[in-house]
Amino acid sequence: MGGKNKQRTKGNVRPSSSGRAAEVLTREGGVIPGFVGFDSSVTSELSYVPAVHGAEEIDNLVDADFRLVLRKLSKRDVVTRLKAVQDFGSMCQERDAEEVKGVLPYWPRIYCKISVDHDRRIREATQQAFEQLVLKVRRSLAPFLKSLMGHWILSQCDTYTPAASAACQAFQAAFSPTKQPEALSFCKDEILSVLQDILLKETADTLSDPQSVTEQERETKYVRMLTSSLLGVKRLLSLLLQNDREALEQRLAHLVNSAKFWKYSKHKTPQVRGAFFEMVCALCEFTPALAQAEAARLCPAVLLSIDDTDPVVLPPVWEAVLHVVSTIPDCWTHVNAKKGFLPKLWALLREGGKGMAKALHPNLMLLLSKLPQQVIDPTLDFYTTFFTSLTQGLSSERAAISPSESGVIVTSVVECLRFCILRNTEKVEDQRKIRTMLISQQLLPLLEKALGNPSLQNGPLFFLVTEMLISWEKRAGLQGEGETKETMDVFQGLLADFWEELGLLFVRYVDVEEADPQALEGVATLLQVMRYPERVNTKHIQKKKSVKIRFSKPEDNEKTGVEGDDVEKPVQTPSEPVNEKALGSVKTQRFEDVVCQLAQLCLVHVNEKNAERHLVFLSLLLRSFHTQRVFSTLVELDDKTTKDSEQRDELKNPVMQFLLERVVVWLSEKGRRDTEHLVEMVFSSLYCCSWQETTRILNHITTMDLQWGVILQIIQRACADPQTLKSCSDWLKGSVLGEQLLGLTEELCKVERCSASPASSTSSHSWTLIGLVLSQHHGNEPLIGEVYMDKILEKLHATLSETKSLSDAGNMEPLISFICDVASTFFSSVQDCLLLLSAEELLLSVFQLTAQDQTHSRLSDSLLGKLRKVCVAGVQSLVQHSECEVKEGGFLHSAAVWVRNQLLTVSLDIKSLQVLALAVQSLVETIISVCDQGSSLPVQVFTLLTPSQTEWTRIRQALPPQWIKKPLLSSRHRGVCEKASMNIWKFKVPNGLPAHLCACALLGRVARTVAAIHRDQKEDQCPSHLPDLKCTGSELLYALQWCKEVEYSPAVVSAYHSLLTDWGLSEGLHSQVPVKSLLETLYSRSVEDGGLWSLTLENYIHTNNLAATGNATVRKLYGSVDSLFPVTQSKLSTLQVICPTISVKDRETLVALATAGIINWQEDDNVYGCLVVLLCCLEANTEIEEEVVQAILATVMEWRNSKEDWFLFNSDLSKATADQLNLTVEMMRFLSWLVAHCPTVLGSSQWDFVLCSMLAWLETASENVSSLWNPWVQLFVCENAALIVKLNQFFGSSSPDVLQALPSELAGEWTEFFVEGIYNLLLPLPVNITDTFTEPDDPTFPLAVLESAGVALTYVPVQQLNQNKLPPQFIADQKTNLPEPLQTLLNTFCPLLLFKARPLQITVYHLLEKVMPQLPECDGEGDNSKSDDDGDEPCLSPPASLMAILSTCEELCDNILAGVQVGEFAVVQPFSVEYSCILGYLLAWKLLLTFFKSSPSHLRAHYAQYLKRSCSLNKLLLHLFKLMPENPIYPGQGAETKETKTFFTESLSLAVDKSEWELPHLACSVYYSTVQDLPAMVRLWWNSQEKRVSAAVEKFTIKYVSPVLSAQEISSVHSSTQMFDSMTVKARSAAREVIATYSVDDIFIELVIQLPPNYPLGSITVESGRRVGVAVQQWRNWMLQLSTYLTHQNGSIMEGLALWKNNVDKRFEGIEDCMICFSVIHGSNYSLPKKACRTCKKKFHSACLYKWFTSSNKSTCPLCRETFF
Repeated sequence: MGGKNKQRTKGNVRPSSSGRAAEVLTREGGVIPGFVGFDSSVTSELSYVPAVHGAEEIDNLVDADFRLVLRKLSKRDVVTRLKAVQDFGSMCQERDAEEVKGVLPYWPRIYCKISVDHDRRIREATQQAFEQLVLKVRRSLAPFLKSLMGHWILSQCDTYTPAASAACQAFQAAFSPTKQPEALSFCKDEILSVLQDILLKETADTLSDPQSVTEQERETKYVRMLTSSLLGVKRLLSLLLQNDREALEQRLAHLVNSAKFWKYSKHKTPQVRGAFFEMVCALCEFTPALAQAEAARLCPAVLLSIDDTDPVVLPPVWEAVLHVVSTIPDCWTHVNAKKGFLPKLWALLREGGKGMAKALHPNLMLLLSKLPQQVIDPTLDFYTTFFTSLTQGLSSERAAISPSESGVIVTSVVECLRFCILRNTEKVEDQRKIRTMLISQQLLPLLEKALGNPSLQNGPLFFLVTEMLISWEKRAGLQGEGETKETMDVFQGLLADFWEELGLLFVRYVDVEEADPQALEGVATLLQVMRYPERVNTKHIQKKKSVKIRFSKPEDNEKTGVEGDDVEKPVQTPSEPVNEKALGSVKTQRFEDVVCQLAQLCLVHVNEKNAERHLVFLSLLLRSFHTQRVFSTLVELDDKTTKDSEQRDELKNPVMQFLLERVVVWLSEKGRRDTEHLVEMVFSSLYCCSWQETTRILNHITTMDLQWGVILQIIQRACADPQTLKSCSDWLKGSVLGEQLLGLTEELCKVERCSASPASSTSSHSWTLIGLVLSQHHGNEPLIGEVYMDKILEKLHATLSETKSLSDAGNMEPLISFICDVASTFFSSVQDCLLLLSAEELLLSVFQLTAQDQTHSRLSDSLLGKLRKVCVAGVQSLVQHSECEVKEGGFLHSAAVWVRNQLLTVSLDIKSLQVLALAVQSLVETIISVCDQGSSLPVQVFTLLTPSQTEWTRIRQALPPQWIKKPLLSSRHRGVCEKASMNIWKFKVPNGLPAHLCACALLGRVARTVAAIHRDQKEDQCPSHLPDLKCTGSELLYALQWCKEVEYSPAVVSAYHSLLTDWGLSEGLHSQVPVKSLLETLYSRSVEDGGLWSLTLENYIHTNNLAATGNATVRKLYGSVDSLFPVTQSKLSTLQVICPTISVKDRETLVALATAGIINWQEDDNVYGCLVVLLCCLEANTEIEEEVVQAILATVMEWRNSKEDWFLFNSDLSKATADQLNLTVEMMRFLSWLVAHCPTVLGSSQWDFVLCSMLAWLETASENVSSLWNPWVQLFVCENAALIVKLNQFFGSSSPDVLQALPSELAGEWTEFFVEGIYNLLLPLPVNITDTFTEPDDPTFPLAVLESAGVALTYVPVQQLNQNKLPPQFIADQKTNLPEPLQTLLNTFCPLLLFKARPLQITVYHLLEKVMPQLPECDGEGDNSKSDDDGDEPCLSPPASLMAILSTCEELCDNILAGVQVGEFAVVQPFSVEYSCILGYLLAWKLLLTFFKSSPSHLRAHYAQYLKRSCSLNKLLLHLFKLMPENPIYPGQGAETKETKTFFTESLSLAVDKSEWELPHLACSVYYSTVQDLPAMVRLWWNSQEKRVSAAVEKFTIKYVSPVLSAQEISSVHSSTQMFDSMTVKARSAAREVIATYSVDDIFIELVIQLPPNYPLGSITVESGRRVGVAVQQWRNWMLQLSTYLTHQNGSIMEGLALWKNNVDKRFEGIEDCMICFSVIHGSNYSLPKKACRTCKKKFHSACLYKWFTSSNKSTCPLCRETFF
């Protein structure tokens, strides 16, 4: 076949040559060969496209996409096939009908294959796809029906239900219900062929390919197909019309005659057996003639399978049994009933149906009715065995644990019993025996069994027996007309026997001293059911329905109908009043006789033996039988026992007699615990009494001094139903009960207050009783008299009020708890309860208790929870039933006023504020939840809570004024403070929150709640509903701004801000108040009062983005800029805030006005205001002409002459006012602006003015360090420092063109004179500040000055530092080689690295970093103090003052980080003491590493040795691994960055004025420098660590450090400018390799240096490249040397290579190797071999010899072994 290996073009669907050959064959012969398309078997594997009459036609008919999908359907992969089926379905849905019809010729074969696929998902999807196909092609399917229908019916009976229902759905989509029989009739032969083939011909191996399908899968499919086929036959028969069924009988007979078919009844799989019996049912039902013909095999198959109790098989078997005994009259001739059928039935019944009672037992009565006489002879024995087996089933394991199973069995027993008795109603002796046996041997033993068995008592037994008795009574003529005389006699005899035996049975159980309480209860239950069957019935049926869930096929309902009819007819809906005669109850006289007999027996036992259980039984009896006859019987018995009859005459009513003489006596017995049954007995008796008698009895009981628990039970029972309540109402409302209850309340409140002990159960009964009588139940009437109710409430309120004033309320817990319970039930259940004044007072007391912090009220959490619930219930009740206004003196008014006073007068802490807010919030929420939508109640309450304007002003002014410091120093605010003294700035932490903050928080919280209700109403109405929200909103923003400006310190302010954030108020009430109105309020306040209002306005403009969007809005606020002139302090503050947002034109107008004011100044003019306005506009980038600038500068210079005191040169700033300082500061700001924006405007004299003024101000500042507590003096120094920075930036970084335009001598003067002058004054300033202000945490500490001066100091030239004029500072015994100024600089500034002020620490670092590279030069050649003979490696200390600080920091860090493991990240609180210690430590190390890096390699070895001995580096590395984050990702990266930035890839800029992520980044930076500059020492440290630490270090280094470091090493080799004679160095970055090639004369060496992945922790490997002209030994030595250098020296690869080359060069110069280390140059101290042996003349390094001697403990030459001198 040509082109086999060629690339196939996509979409090439032309058949290959073999296909064309097939086509030719077809054309010529008309027959298609078998190898194309499908083979003849239905179930063969698919080919990729079915070939039918020529391939070309197929191509034309089938759409290409369909063809692709059809191919996929033949793939082996399950997922591919599933996807293909789903795609096919969706294509059928989407494509045109014509395209889909093209597929139809090939669909039947495919469908027949995939509809029986192994995978159930594919089968389901196939049916769904088929449905889409059917819906699309409709009638066009008809020609293909015969080939489809067999498998379609099979699929409708699939064992996987979703697949079966999908197939049914497709079938219904294709044919309407009327058309279905026609369609099936059309295809019936084909369907039966398919089903017959599967049942008779196919096997597991013919249905599936044994080569590709596992044995288990083949077997599963075969079983499934068998089951579906059997069910398919049933479905076919059920859907066909009768004449079609008859036509099929011939074909069916062939199937039924087969022996293989009958074997399925014994198949090992339950599914197949079940399906078989279902099919047998269908045969009996639809083709009875065929069933009759096959009776010989059918009857044994069915009737002898009744013991098959598999849940799948049993229902169809019994269905089949019933069909067989009905359809085949002579069925018992084919089966031996006595030997085959009945023994299996008895065994099955004894085992209670083996857990399948629900499916089995409902069929038994139907079976009994169909059994012929020959089977049941002898009848008596048969029935005896049948019922004995049936009742034995109740004892089976499953029936014992399942109430529903036992219920079904019981129902079956009684139904069958009724049926048998109805069958045997003649007076014949045989039938009489049967009746007697059924009652005495079956029914009564069953009832007796039930008496001791609660599950049988609760089941349907008693009800069914009652129902049976009633039916017997009807037949006996006792209830209406009976039947024939003979039948009536039979049934009367039956009833007489039954009651006689039942009576004896009851007496046997009751007349025992130790009677079983369970049995007594059973007796009472049975009698009760007989008395009121309809009550129990309702309960029973409901219960039964809730328990019984049965999945049954529709066919089953016919047989369960008996049970259903019997049980469900008499049910009444519970909502109807119970009609006691609806069902009719047992009427027999004997029934009441039995009851009276039992009642008398009980009374005898109670009288004689005081038997409690008999008393309970008597109570139960009387509950159902409160008839005059029963009471008379009881009284008669009493008459016989007692002769005293004086009282008796007046008690004509036997019930009264029984109550007073018996029940009341029993109630009052001492020590009686359980009185419930006696109370029940009282009410059972009262049914037979008149109202007067009832009241008399109950009053009598009330005054008997019984326990309160009994009274409680009586009241509860009296309220149980409306009728009882009506009859007892006189007693409940009466004075007897009322007085008793009032006395009880007083007693309780007294007792509880005296004893703090936990309440006993009696008092809890008493409290429940009080709660019960207070809570109204019925209609709108109080349960007891209203007078008594009011008195009880007053008493409770008085008690609570006392509690509030007590300091030890905690002791009152039980009492408060009880009052809570009582109040709760009262408020929640009594309408209009709060119309009583005492109730409102009680509610206020409860509210106040909930609104106070527990630390004050000392109440427990649970009790507080209770009080809150009571409060909610009370408020709900109050709001529901009161008018919509807050009355003065009412609860809401009093509560709101009390809360407002708490806010304004009590100093609340955070906890108290939270509790108070929570209580008010709850109150408001409750009001909102209850009142109408439009109600004004919430608004009225809110108004009462809000302070008045004067109160707002008072509490606002009481806020501490420290807020001004931060905005002042950050140039956001220009202001003054009235009484500025040092004490003001020493902010003391208040105990409580300022009242302003409390009021804002609480009102904000409430406003959010109140506003929520009005959200549904129109926006424009909202403000009118809450007039105060604008005011409250602005005050809240003010409070938030205050917190922000004091930087959320102290802690109480921080906690307050967190609280607001939690409450959603951190942005103010932004959603409740329109932006415009709030903006207007803030603006008017800012213009009036300035100060913090201006900052609040600025913040509001910023957060609402009004600068960008709302220029017009802001413009409307001020109208025109003229309104802002003449300027006042508050207008200035406002102007500064709104300046950036006003229009350019307005700003230009302002500049013009300000300029005019400055140039035309007079003595008393507000020059300061004009300057501020000018600067605000200039800072907002307003254009200004150069002439104007010069004019303003000229004016300022004029002031220098005429108003020199304005400039404060050489003044004592402690005497200067804030206004004076402000003016000078504005001039500094103006000069700074000039230098930055208009330097070219300035002439020579003007530059002199600027520079001289700056220097004079700096001098003033340095003389006034002691006045820096004053923020305005700090501002003075800061702005001067800012001017210095601007000048430095100008002279340092301006372009040459700008500098040339300046006066010629200016640059020189700046460098030679001014710079020196500035830094001579500026360098001592930080030291002077720290000497004056020793406490950095003191609020007066001038941190801002240190920051500004620090920024200025970073510009200091190195030369200036080298020749500094600092006061000399030296330390005794300090070894140093440094010049005096440098040593002074180090000694002065190093200690400040530890000062707790971050700006200072960073400044010192920057200063010292500039001088570090010069320091190693001073150490010259290093440590020459030791002579060469001293053997040990020389070491040299880095600068002593730095090392001293380092050791101090080290100890502190050890303590700080002691509890942290290596690899964990220690989070350090920013700006804490720990933070500054660690910062100082890391900065000191950074300086040390700078020093180390800049020293030459021979000195580096000495310094390294020092570090090694002091162990400082080891400690540093351990600390670093606690300070570096586990994931050092650089913050603020977007997700789109390809390479993740880390703290190692990004350089660290230690700015004096910024500190984001500083410590972790600094730690990473120090670690990077360490591994870069001291790799050998880090490697040594790493190798010495324990496994856990070394693993953590390695993992971190490989992930974050090695890649960066390796890349840098390689790139430094690339970019190295170092040139070597005779050696070239190349680098390969991808492979992390460096290749060094050394060539001299005819020698050529190539070395490959490979960096490890964990560089620098792992050793660098040196591998050999090419070599020419070098001996192997020498070659190895050199490789070893290079390896040693790179491993043990602290430097870069280039430095190592240089050292190695030097070594090799020396070798070629003729210097011999040291024979200990085989190297010319020593690896660590870089010395040459100098120590020679006198004997062999070989030379060695002194360090090597020292090691040799100490390790060998000898002093002999390593080579010749002679003593070494």
